[in-house]
Amino acid sequence: MQPTLIGHSRFFQRSGPHRLAAIADAAGAFVSTNQDRLFHGVAPLQVAGSEQVSFLDNRRYAPLLDQTRAGAVIVHPNMQARVPKGTIAIVTPEPYEAWARIAAMFHPAPVVSPGIHSSAAIDNSAAVDPSAEIGALCVIEGGAEIGPGCRVGPSAVIGSGVVVGRDCRIGALASISHAILGDRVYIYPGARIGQEGFGFAVTEQGFLTVPQLGRVLLHDDVEIGANSTIDRGSAGDTVIGAGSRLDNLVQIGHNVVLGRCCIIVAQVGISGSTTLGDFVQVGGQAAMAGHLKIGDGAQIGAQAGVISDVDPGARLLGSPSQPVRDFFRQIAILKKLSAKRSDA
Repeated sequence: MQPTLIGHSRFFQRSGPHRLAAIADAAGAFVSTNQDRLFHGVAPLQVAGSEQVSFLDNRRYAPLLDQTRAGAVIVHPNMQARVPKGTIAIVTPEPYEAWARIAAMFHPAPVVSPGIHSSAAIDNSAAVDPSAEIGALCVIEGGAEIGPGCRVGPSAVIGSGVVVGRDCRIGALASISHAILGDRVYIYPGARIGQEGFGFAVTEQGFLTVPQLGRVLLHDDVEIGANSTIDRGSAGDTVIGAGSRLDNLVQIGHNVVLGRCCIIVAQVGISGSTTLGDFVQVGGQAAMAGHLKIGDGAQIGAQAGVISDVDPGARLLGSPSQPVRDFFRQIAILKKLSAKRSDA
């Protein structure tokens, strides 16, 4: 099988060609020459040709910039001087953001095809906007509302009373219950939103399930990764703040509240009733105990175990978690002790 450039037409829509002036405008940059030159796509530095746009964001790949044959390259001002002769520099302080916008120009998201597949099962009391697309074998239960411009993928289940705002995307086989979704929410395939949380009372006879009577609120521009799960609240609501991004395989317990623009990486588990402030970042496989408060802007490293409240802006590593400086100081001490023991 021969390697191909990114955005293969079998899987991705294409647009263009686009003028350099329009490309620079999308990047928030200005190019003074060759504004009418046409470009046909985007590609990595090492394979881009004269009709393609590439980018450099990470300095470790600077040697690839020296050898690239791309027609234009998006670069930070401090890398402009390294752009080869014959390659146009599109200079911006945020190259990766510019790359995202330009790549979306050449490969726009698929448009919604309004209509309801003949195999979908939709309750008579559900409200589906005529501009929405409902895929094969979908189930939309009574009282649910699907807003304008939405796409609901094959075999997805939208439970009773669920509200889905405008321009949302619900992936194949996802299930949503007891939830209110804002606008432009993306639920990736296999995600489970609004199921009962892990709540029970311990009695002499065994475990007694506690009814979970809350909801899940997903604010505007939230993305929930494939096979992630978000429990509905037990008494209050589980809330995911506007702009937050959850990776695949994330578990959010009941009554958890995430602030705006949080980043939760794969295999993170957040126990019930823990609150995260705005712009919190949590690395892969980290875990948090319940009923904690994580301050704004905190950064929690991969595989950290958080068992107490976290101050705003704190940076933690380890299990149990501790400040980054303390963590690495302990590692250094252990290495010295180990070396002394080996020399003895």
